[in-house]
Amino acid sequence: MTIVLIATVAYLAAAGCLVVDLGRDRARGLRPWWWLALAGALLHGGRHLLAWQASGATDLHFFAALSLVGLGMAALTTVFGARGRMAALGVVVFPIAAATLLGFALHTPRAPEALDWRLQLHAWLALLAYATLAISALLAGMLWLQERALRRHRIHGWLRALPPLVELEILLFRSITVGFILLSATLLSGVLFVENLLAQHLVHKTVLSVLSWLLFGGLLVGRWRQGWRGTKAVHWTLVAMALLVLAFFGSKAVLELVLGRTA
Repeated sequence: MTIVLIATVAYLAAAGCLVVDLGRDRARGLRPWWWLALAGALLHGGRHLLAWQASGATDLHFFAALSLVGLGMAALTTVFGARGRMAALGVVVFPIAAATLLGFALHTPRAPEALDWRLQLHAWLALLAYATLAISALLAGMLWLQERALRRHRIHGWLRALPPLVELEILLFRSITVGFILLSATLLSGVLFVENLLAQHLVHKTVLSVLSWLLFGGLLVGRWRQGWRGTKAVHWTLVAMALLVLAFFGSKAVLELVLGRTA
């Protein structure tokens, strides 16, 4: 538990440092927040490694999977925020990562199922896709707030710390592109490696994931062919991400936490 508490403090301290830095327009560079975030992410990952070593298998149940997505979001923000204004995401991402880690640590562990390399590959691709597209959803929210402030001519101090509107859109669509590729690989590996993909407890997950994939793909095509941007891009991103959350974590919550079954 000591590792969890230190990681949580590091994450929250990183978010606090970012708030101060952003208010002073000092978000660029390897400032104290970056080292704190790096420490938090390393300890976060170390906690999972210790749990896997103790159980002898990879734990991918609800709270463990949620924590790994939080870790992925924190790692992406730390890496890509080091030299740019994407660091502003850390104000939201790092507390989320801390909360998911605490949830994982406080949850009574279940005996993890042994998965062969094919199912593990499918699971890791899914977690990477969710982490990347969750970042996209946060970027979409930032884009919406910035556009709203510009329309109302109310540019608050913290908004000035965000990337310019055009740069923010570029970041959004780059992250969606990477997430879409990972989600495509996830669905393909599911078709190849998961038996009974359309079984009763998987059909809703499959359908919702495909719908999300279609929306993200449609958004990228619309951007390429029609130059979609702004509010339309935000709406498509958030709806597609909502479907993806329902597909994976919604189904896992019902099956594991309510019905007591394996998702």
